[in-house]
Amino acid sequence: MYVILVGGGKVGYYLTKTLLSEGFEVTLIEKERTIFEKLFQEFKDSVVLGDGTDIRLLHNSGAGRADLLVSITGHDQDNLVACQLAKRKFGVAHTIARVNNPKNEDILRRLGVDTTLSSTRIIFNLIEQEVAAQVGRLQEAAARSRE
Repeated sequence: MYVILVGGGKVGYYLTKTLLSEGFEVTLIEKERTIFEKLFQEFKDSVVLGDGTDIRLLHNSGAGRADLLVSITGHDQDNLVACQLAKRKFGVAHTIARVNNPKNEDILRRLGVDTTLSSTRIIFNLIEQEVAAQVGRLQEAAARSRE
């Protein structure tokens, strides 16, 4: 499986490392030269310097044969554009976008991103589950004390 990752921050670094160790073919696109240079030291030819929203760069990175594009930059608009280009211009089967502002999740999905990931939303949902579990435990304890 061939995966293109856009964004070489911490998430991009660890995701690249994990995917490569699992035998995936990976290209990581990073536009900041200093970050690219650090990534290149470890990942060599699996890292490309450039903007993941650039059609020519995506083409040269093999987007036409990619099975998946994951855009995990810190900018929702860049993640949206990278996913849209991958899907519409190169026919990538599945796209995943990191969503930094949870309010943007719905719009990214409506504009064609297959899967959105919002760490804020995920953590909030876990907090809600914990609160609900805590309330349930309190209600059970109250019911037992009435018996």
